[in-house]
Amino acid sequence: MTVTNNGIQYAVQIITKHFGKPVAKVCETLLKSGPLNLGDLIRSTALTPQQVKNSLLILVQHNCVQPFTQESKTGLKVQYIAVYDNILHRLRFAKFLAVVAQELDDDCKQLLAGLLEHGRLTQQQLMDRANQKSKSNSSQVQNAAQDNFVRLVTARFVERCPAPEPLLEEAPEQERPKKPRTKPAKMAQVSETIEQRVLAAARPMEAIRFLIMTDAETDDPLQKSENNSSGMSVGVKRKFDDLDIGEEHGSNDKEVILWRANFEQFICCLRHKAYEAAVELRAMLKATRTAETKVKTDYSGAYEDEGEDGDVPYSVALKKIIELLQNDEISKEAFVDKNEALKILYKLWKDDYVHMEKLSLTTAKQSQVMVWKVHKSIVWEHVLDEMYHAAYNLVKRYDHEREENKEVTNTPKEKRVGELEKKANRFLGVRKIMALSLMKLDDALMLFHDF
Repeated sequence: MTVTNNGIQYAVQIITKHFGKPVAKVCETLLKSGPLNLGDLIRSTALTPQQVKNSLLILVQHNCVQPFTQESKTGLKVQYIAVYDNILHRLRFAKFLAVVAQELDDDCKQLLAGLLEHGRLTQQQLMDRANQKSKSNSSQVQNAAQDNFVRLVTARFVERCPAPEPLLEEAPEQERPKKPRTKPAKMAQVSETIEQRVLAAARPMEAIRFLIMTDAETDDPLQKSENNSSGMSVGVKRKFDDLDIGEEHGSNDKEVILWRANFEQFICCLRHKAYEAAVELRAMLKATRTAETKVKTDYSGAYEDEGEDGDVPYSVALKKIIELLQNDEISKEAFVDKNEALKILYKLWKDDYVHMEKLSLTTAKQSQVMVWKVHKSIVWEHVLDEMYHAAYNLVKRYDHEREENKEVTNTPKEKRVGELEKKANRFLGVRKIMALSLMKLDDALMLFHDF
């Protein structure tokens, strides 16, 4: 599904809040223009070369941009592409942590929090962070952190980072089918986007994606030498000295293998929870089915469906499930006047939201009727775009409220009396409602975009 303008605006808002305007400018340029090399990025953003390099390092570090290599007339060139989904996932970190706390425990949750905060860390850096959090350097804390790390990787909540600059091969040309394909086969044959191809090329093989190197397995002499990245303080977000990070990713040394949160697994868990909720709803409807009356059909046939559990077949009026509806039926179902319904349908047809066909009939009353059906993909994209716009406005409104109540938030709680206390209580109530609204809106976004 293509990224809409409101979707880009929402993603840029997230990056601005987390990393600042220069980084957001680079991200916005990549989202709007697609893959660009370093020179094109510098020209497009009007930022200094150092600002662009630093912004790219931050975005790559936090999995919001993926570098890749592509062959050109002048040779191989490194380009950068924004990973849109990973940008949106930054607002779902609390949900991801809740999943780990439920599936594993709070200790694993604390370990994962370090990866979400810093983007990418080595195994040793994760152990060091665990020691800092516990304010102890005992072997017991180290062993517990190691066990929790293994549990996270085993559950596929943590994975090795992708290759830094994979070579993107030419997209294979699709051969024309020799035989006519059925409609489902045509729908399944959707070409991959360049973002999907880059991510697929960068993803490690399954054999090593979740492979943990132990001390007994690492005989590499590089492990015995001090490593610059493992000696870095975990309290500071990780940054690279330059954009050449291939050596770190290509090493088999556990001290320099970078790990990150596996967003795919978290979305999969959230999707399963949504399915479980749907199954529970279906069970409730099934339990109350005996109270329902049989739906009579207005047509000569009926639609019979035998459930997976061998349920008794039941009839549904074809009029309720037919995709192509006539004008009279639409106005009747929507409780809209027939003439008004026709105007609305023509407007939707003009904007390409619905498809119209004229069918000839042999009846005496009418020789030709117009039937309509919805262009689901277009409507789906429009609804998603409106939700992005709503989320953007909600965050913007929250920032406005916070700015308006800066005096209240900066005042100590014990000094908030009288009118100041009323303002503080109002702001806390508004903040809670907005946070819950954004969370519910994000659930709907995942339903339309990720599920």
